[in-house]
Amino acid sequence: MGSMMRAEVHDIGMPFFCAFLEISSQGYESWRKWIWWHENLCGKCWKLVKQWTWWYSRNSFAHINTSTEKTVTLVLHSIWLIRNGELEEGSKFLEYMTNKDNIPDVIACTALIREFCKIGKTKNANRIMGILEEFGAVIDVKSYNVLISGYCKSGEIEQALQVLDRMRVAPNVITYDTILHSLCDKGKLKQAMEVLDSQLQSKCHPNVITYTELIDAACKESGVGQAMKLLIEMRSKGCKPDVVTYNVLIKGICNEGRLDEAIRFLKKLPSYGCQPNVISHNIILCSLCTGGRWMNAMKLLASMLRKGCSPSVVTFNILINFLCQKGLVGKALNVLQMMPKHGCTPNSRSYNPLIQGFCNQKNIDRATEYLEIMVSRGCYPNIVTYNILLSALFKDGKVDDAVEILNQLSSKGCSPSLITYNTMINGLLKVGKTVCAVEIFEEMRRKGLEPDKITYNIIIDGYLKVGKSKIAVELLEGMFSKGLKPDVITYTSIVGGLSREGKVHEAIKFFHCLEGFGIRPNAFTYNAIMMGLCKAQQTSQAIDFLAYMVAKGCKPTEATYTILVEGITYEGLPEEALKLLNELYSRGLVKKSLVDKVSQDVEENINNSQILSH
Repeated sequence: MGSMMRAEVHDIGMPFFCAFLEISSQGYESWRKWIWWHENLCGKCWKLVKQWTWWYSRNSFAHINTSTEKTVTLVLHSIWLIRNGELEEGSKFLEYMTNKDNIPDVIACTALIREFCKIGKTKNANRIMGILEEFGAVIDVKSYNVLISGYCKSGEIEQALQVLDRMRVAPNVITYDTILHSLCDKGKLKQAMEVLDSQLQSKCHPNVITYTELIDAACKESGVGQAMKLLIEMRSKGCKPDVVTYNVLIKGICNEGRLDEAIRFLKKLPSYGCQPNVISHNIILCSLCTGGRWMNAMKLLASMLRKGCSPSVVTFNILINFLCQKGLVGKALNVLQMMPKHGCTPNSRSYNPLIQGFCNQKNIDRATEYLEIMVSRGCYPNIVTYNILLSALFKDGKVDDAVEILNQLSSKGCSPSLITYNTMINGLLKVGKTVCAVEIFEEMRRKGLEPDKITYNIIIDGYLKVGKSKIAVELLEGMFSKGLKPDVITYTSIVGGLSREGKVHEAIKFFHCLEGFGIRPNAFTYNAIMMGLCKAQQTSQAIDFLAYMVAKGCKPTEATYTILVEGITYEGLPEEALKLLNELYSRGLVKKSLVDKVSQDVEENINNSQILSH
């Protein structure tokens, strides 16, 4: 170090470093605990200590009198590196010191393992654990739990299980809970049960959280029957289920459609020593509403109130949402008015279904009125609220009002979402405002919102409808460059647009591209090609395409046959077209109304031909 740096270290870093050495003399554990106080140190002080410890670790261990002092120096430098996110440097320093036959410190290494796991570098974390194991360090269960948790969070459950198998200390409840949670979350119930057996054999008794996780997984994967067996086992092991455990079972019973049984189970809970809570009732209430059992839902609510179980905002929101979906907005308003009487303040999830309900009834004015009521009551609309209104305004033809709301969103403290922009672009394109739609598309990208597949499908279709297939194809290429895979909707739009522009053979090329990407064309895609061929008076090729469609297992629709019949008529063969149509009608493939319409067209064509011949 330079003379000025040495002086600065001695002035500030040296006294601080000496304090560490003094604490170290009081015993190993004292300084190990104290070093974690480093978060409160000023940056300059830490910088100087770093320089001091690095200099000593590289050059002058002879100046340090005891092995403990030497260990303090090494640990302090390791922690400095970890604290500053220099994990690779910390790892290299650890390896350097072990090469000098210094036993690695468990606390410093655990900190390094934790930080590597946080950034998903589990291999690096495992390498640090390997160094500890290789040098025979006394590793505690907490260190192993950090690594196991890191593997589980990154989805590497098999690696977590390998660490469990090689642990040099007995796993604790946290170890097993971490692994069981990960296995249950991934739907690996069988493997989870094997781990539970190992846990029981090791005399590490599972707690209520462990069993509840397993019961939840059993309900989802094997059904409530298997979950009930786990409940019985749980009780036999002296582990008392809590209300969360019972709520999981209630949800499982409801998911199997056995609502009456769920209600009976709810009533039995007090006999099991557990009082049902508002969540218990909400689970059943939601299932009753989903099943259309409104009267039963109201009876459950009344029972809940009689028992002194206060409903929550969620309780009322379930009822409001159900009523609005059924078009019973008046009844939903009655429920809204009940909320303050039960100490519940309506939130955006209370008002949004009502606003949606008014919009579904094409009552935009009432929807806007409730938006204002919502704000006046201190409940501010969220982006979902505005998305509902924007969609309704476009359906009602109030395009300018929709644009005005979009422009005001920022001032209302509400950032437009991807759904907002998709709604705007779609609505503008439908009324032919392509330029405005493209401006909003560009604005979205400027604000850092990347278009998704839906956005591209909307704008590609919009360009094709105004005859701008070249731009649409360029956007398709843009999708690929963004890593987005076009779907059947994308290609059907492209094929249809090109066919309408008379570029049917280019459309056929895109059709085969679609097949090349493993995307199965639907009836709309085939119909678009056949329409283009018929317009180009290539009906024979259209018929061949129909045969290809059937051979590929795609069932023709009435529109398919209509296109062919009209194509044959357009080529000057109306009588043949009528014969084909009658044959299709006799097989139940087209409706009588279509036969009558074509018959009328054929008759008009014949009359027109006779008039012209005279």
